[in-house]
Amino acid sequence: MNDLQIVAEALRCARHLVVFTGAGVSAESGIPTFRDALSGLWQRFDPGELATAEAFRRDPALVWGWYEWRRTKVLQAQPNPAHLAIAELARHVPQLTLVTQNVDDLHERAGSTEVIHLHGSLHQPRCFDCQRPFAGLADDPQEPAEGRRIEPPRCPRCGGPVRPGVVWFGEMLPEPALQQAFAAAEACDLLLSVGTSGVVYPAAQIPQLALQAGARVVHINPQPLVIQGVREHCLVGAAGMVLPELLARAFAGASRDDVSRPR
Repeated sequence: MNDLQIVAEALRCARHLVVFTGAGVSAESGIPTFRDALSGLWQRFDPGELATAEAFRRDPALVWGWYEWRRTKVLQAQPNPAHLAIAELARHVPQLTLVTQNVDDLHERAGSTEVIHLHGSLHQPRCFDCQRPFAGLADDPQEPAEGRRIEPPRCPRCGGPVRPGVVWFGEMLPEPALQQAFAAAEACDLLLSVGTSGVVYPAAQIPQLALQAGARVVHINPQPLVIQGVREHCLVGAAGMVLPELLARAFAGASRDDVSRPR
């Protein structure tokens, strides 16, 4: 029995499935990752230098404009077959917990609910000063043209600048989300780690906690990963190809077309 068959059988028998997704899943919808070179107005910037509180204090308009560009890319993108397959999985297992490191809303637009966002969301900005959520975000973000700056909105409560609702370098992950993810990893019997290298902590602890608790852990990634032990597997390939195939093998009633067709 090969790894795909073993994992399909484990999926069919799973009581509590955790799906842990990273940038590779969104990249298959055309959303640039932090490893990708920036283009257009942003090609002269290092994304690692824009994604900090210090950069926002220094030049709020620059950082806000970059995140509005990122939000534009997200709103133009569509959920891919991996997103759709994950949403479909929730209909076949008794319990599914979806944990993502991505800051877009493609999981939700594919039909997933109660997604745990470890790194926040581009669609949930908040005040930089008082941390109050900001509800006035435009549905049609404007990417700044050459020589034009877009100042961030102001908080209606304290007047402070509104910042993107994401976790920046040097900031802690939101504790409630992290604890939810850790608890799910320790309680599950199967964890699918999809499109993530699993080297950035503390999020990288999630598959490790599942393994330590006795669960089977499956890595789905275009690049092979080093695995250890009989309860750990690596399925090499694009998530949008592997997940629909896995779903079809595990559940005879789910066809590949069902999970590849946008809703």
